[in-house]
Amino acid sequence: MSNLFLFAVFPYLALALALTFGIYRAVRLPDTLTARSSQLLESRLQRSGAVPWHLAILLILVAHLLAALFPHAFGRLLGDPARLYLLELTGLSLGLLAAAGLVLLIVRRFSLSASTSAMDWLLLASLAAQALSGVYIALVLRWGSGWFLHTGAPWLAALAKLDPKVDRIAFLPFAVKLHFVNAFFLVALLPFSRLIHAVTIPLSYLWRPPQIVSLR
Repeated sequence: MSNLFLFAVFPYLALALALTFGIYRAVRLPDTLTARSSQLLESRLQRSGAVPWHLAILLILVAHLLAALFPHAFGRLLGDPARLYLLELTGLSLGLLAAAGLVLLIVRRFSLSASTSAMDWLLLASLAAQALSGVYIALVLRWGSGWFLHTGAPWLAALAKLDPKVDRIAFLPFAVKLHFVNAFFLVALLPFSRLIHAVTIPLSYLWRPPQIVSLR
């Protein structure tokens, strides 16, 4: 029953929350579609953490998306052992880079507790769980890029077809299940947190008058 809820019901609930409240926030609260940057309060540590975090997590997301959308092509890519080793090593390196950047961002948040909400801490905890579970999978449950094509990719495709196949991942280790469920939990957090800036395009910046910040 828990597998049925987590992998056949919860993903749709998360997407429904993200779409419903995301649209509401965009229409009724457009001024809140921002990460509410506090760079002026502390920039060096932010730069040291944000740059590696964003770079690594973007490449990881692109790799996951390509594997899910084009599993057959991705399977042919992994058919050569040398390419498989290279991809696994690259994925692990990016995971470690993302985790290191996130640690710096978390440390930075402790120095900005006055401007950090409970939602910020929940988001950081969820991001940390995602990064650390990904690194654990890469280190301990080897060749994830290969078995993802036969488990996670078919499960995601079945979700898209509104025919979830829980049996594809019900037998997987806890760390992998956590990684999958937490990914949709992050989707659910999108409209309620700073993460909303990841899916917004500030088109108004094209015609907004320049703004100058003066510190006195």
